[in-house]
Amino acid sequence: METIVNSLFFADRNSNARMQLFFAACFPFFTLFALGIDSVAFNQYYFDGRQITNVLAIIYFSFFFWVSGSYLRKLMFVMVFLSYIGEVLFCTLLGMYNYRTSVIPLYVPFGHAIVYASGYVFAHTEWAAKNDTGLRKYFAVGFAVLFLSVGILLKDIFSLIFGLLFFWVLKRKKWQNLYYFIALCVIFIELGGTYFQCWKWVPKTFGLIPAANPPMGAVFFYAGGDVLLSKIVDYWKFKRTSKSFDLH
Repeated sequence: METIVNSLFFADRNSNARMQLFFAACFPFFTLFALGIDSVAFNQYYFDGRQITNVLAIIYFSFFFWVSGSYLRKLMFVMVFLSYIGEVLFCTLLGMYNYRTSVIPLYVPFGHAIVYASGYVFAHTEWAAKNDTGLRKYFAVGFAVLFLSVGILLKDIFSLIFGLLFFWVLKRKKWQNLYYFIALCVIFIELGGTYFQCWKWVPKTFGLIPAANPPMGAVFFYAGGDVLLSKIVDYWKFKRTSKSFDLH
């Protein structure tokens, strides 16, 4: 078991930057294809494609995981479990949105990890690093306009509230572009998922806060989840390093 863990999470020999970028760049196309198969229309005209989408998501995740570096692998692995906990909390317990069926799809936690990994890879490209300062300004203005627009035009109070919390997280994280890139991927998958009716956000969150379908403010939950995710992975890495020192 020790050898397997070391090979999967603490070795970079399979890391391939070009392939990571390939999978990140294919993320939008894969998302539309996979969600289309799980859509209401596909189910009505053909058959329930949920199991196909489940298999596709796991395969895509596995290949993306395999070509990633050890740190991103740990992030993706933990994200699957953290995402499922989030689904139980926000969907099942709080009822903020509902899936096409009463069961949380198997592909969702793996999909969240793919979303996160794609944003992570985009944020760590040479182009993103070179244009870091300029991107921060454009992203800040763009997301502020987005939250205000949906808040005013669609009366999406949810996005106004959680959009502010999104910026609060960004301020605490020193306005890292990582969160913006992940947020873009989140917005894409939310638009795709609600378009295909794979899931639907309730009109009033907690029965009080008006929300669009989907609310752009949902990006806050990914940003907040990333803070917890990075802490878990860093703690895992620290414990592993400490254990190695103890053995010596």
